[in-house]
Amino acid sequence: MLSQMLNKNIKAPVAEKEAEILSIHGDDRMDNYYWMKLSDEQKNASELDEQTKKVVDYLEAENAYTKQILSHTETFQEELFTEIVGRIKQTDMSVPYKENGYYYINRFEEGKEYPIHSRKKETLESEEEILLDVNEMAKGFEFYNIGTRTISPDNKILAYAEDTLSRRIYDIKFKNLLTGEMFQDVIPNSSGAIVWANDNKTLFYSVKDETLRPYKIFRHILGTNSKDDVEIYHEQDGTFINFVYKTKSKKYIIIGSHSTLSQEYSYVNADRPFDEFVLFQPRERNLEYSIGHYEDKWFIRTNMDAKNFRLMSTYEGKTSKENWTEMIANRDDVLFEGMDIFKNFLVVSERKDGLTQIRIMPWNGDAEHYISFGEEAYYMFTSINPEFDTDILRLGYTSMKTPNSTYDYDMVLREKTLLKQEEVVGDFEIKNYQTERLMATAEDGTKIPISIVYKKGTKLDGTSPLLLYAYGSYGHCMDPYFSSVRLSLLDRGFIYAIANIRGGEEMGRHWYEDGKLLKKKNTFTDFIDCGKYLVEKKYAAKNNLFAMGGSAGGLLMGAVINMEPKMWKGVVAAVPFVDVITTMLDDTIPLTTGEYDEWGNPNEKVYYDYIKSYSPYDNVEKKEYPALMVTTGYHDSQVQYWEPAKWVAKLREMKTDHNPLILHTNMGAGHGGASGRFKRFRETAMEYAFIIDLAGIKHS
Repeated sequence: MLSQMLNKNIKAPVAEKEAEILSIHGDDRMDNYYWMKLSDEQKNASELDEQTKKVVDYLEAENAYTKQILSHTETFQEELFTEIVGRIKQTDMSVPYKENGYYYINRFEEGKEYPIHSRKKETLESEEEILLDVNEMAKGFEFYNIGTRTISPDNKILAYAEDTLSRRIYDIKFKNLLTGEMFQDVIPNSSGAIVWANDNKTLFYSVKDETLRPYKIFRHILGTNSKDDVEIYHEQDGTFINFVYKTKSKKYIIIGSHSTLSQEYSYVNADRPFDEFVLFQPRERNLEYSIGHYEDKWFIRTNMDAKNFRLMSTYEGKTSKENWTEMIANRDDVLFEGMDIFKNFLVVSERKDGLTQIRIMPWNGDAEHYISFGEEAYYMFTSINPEFDTDILRLGYTSMKTPNSTYDYDMVLREKTLLKQEEVVGDFEIKNYQTERLMATAEDGTKIPISIVYKKGTKLDGTSPLLLYAYGSYGHCMDPYFSSVRLSLLDRGFIYAIANIRGGEEMGRHWYEDGKLLKKKNTFTDFIDCGKYLVEKKYAAKNNLFAMGGSAGGLLMGAVINMEPKMWKGVVAAVPFVDVITTMLDDTIPLTTGEYDEWGNPNEKVYYDYIKSYSPYDNVEKKEYPALMVTTGYHDSQVQYWEPAKWVAKLREMKTDHNPLILHTNMGAGHGGASGRFKRFRETAMEYAFIIDLAGIKHS
């Protein structure tokens, strides 16, 4: 057990302290570990300078310590990894979808880490054409990822985005699909967004600034040097990012600018890519909107006088908001999330009582209807639907016990056809598992949804270990999805729970607004109250309650162990955003300026004081903390590695308990962890071994 390993007198790394005083608003904060911050130039230099070597040595010392502390679980980690990978069908393929005369397929071959992207012309019986074999392309790289892939309208040229560092900075490359040869064109420093004009030679793409904010759109002509590309748009406001896409109708290319509370779009006819872009509707603070196009109309999802959003339409050439006409009104109990447009139907994605629903609305005025699967807790979504002239909707469905399933739904006959359900290799059967949807009561009386899953026969008498997961930021919804990986916990007697805490958008727009800015602490207290509820209702053993969260969910983990450290037997904080004030005061690093409307701008004292009151790093105290595993990536562009590294160093300095505290840094990966189909489960196996061992469950 981990406690026994700690008794073996294995010495934990002790980070050197260098006092750095950070002052603002008349307040001084002492940061003894500020020195851990490195620039990209330092990290990527061929020779390490003194500071970089010191940081790398510390991270590697922490990795060595983690390996020592978990050494008694190494055989078990291998067992878990083999078990997790063993459930995955090795030779597998996606459900093909048809676009512009070709069926597109992603498939995997036995034992290989990466997909093979291919297509077949007109019918699935046609000869397969390999577009990209990512297994071959990834050779020689510690990390490799293909982002956007887009094919010219004449089907002859593939443009794709390639990331070899895990910083989400892409090179755009081009392949001649007739000859298999690569074009010499290479476009560096892209966000990965690529859009073809209808002439098959002109492209638009976005690039990133030094903070990794997509901020400019360029036009490129195939066969020319990217240094000669023309800048089409420059987003000057540091709180906005920009992007580019093509409407489903293929008629327009859209440049978008997006911030937390405002959006703006411009468009140009895809047949005339050298024309000036036309502004759709000028940005206004607190006016959010997104646009789609069909025939001679624009369709607009907007929060204009509509907290939960409504659907508007307008004719081409009359795009400013005074011309918008309402099609679907705002509803207080339903969040309008999105739309898919077809020749005969409008498909609306909604969320009610925290659950997704799909609404089918015929254009001819016939009765509308909803698609139903009959489960208590589930996640349903529209999938890839590139064609207009079809009555078949491709959709996805899953629940915490139902593997990811792909359906074709006939919107006329109202019939579902299951095309594929993710195969779980082994003895998995849906009937052996149980899901429930619960409602916890927060300290202010708010009802918080919780979705749980467990193996039938698991004791519900207050003796079972339970892992509680949540995110709770950016309006991101944590839906009750299936995970074959999770079976390694369920089959060992764990209950797994997802808490839909405020800060997400599961219960409507107000759910998000009540968990951000000066109401952010609702996110943390909701999670704590969900944990208490699960113990009270005997789903969880009081002494075997675990918590897990990543990124902003890692901030959640840091906050709740400061607020209620004795609740948790163990916590896994993945790539955690824990040094909130220092990061939000540094506008030279990624994501800062664009997130002032999420967390608040600490350059303003009211936000500084509030953030300081919960920021995990700033609230570490001399007290007992639960067992804690922290993970990060050296090349993480979303939450820089030094945040978790500093946090662990400060916790180790301050905490008064003897519980395990370990930090694992993937020195070759970023925010999303290792690339490849299987390698990433090495870290999952390590996290699960940590949790299962702490729970006192016997293992190899």
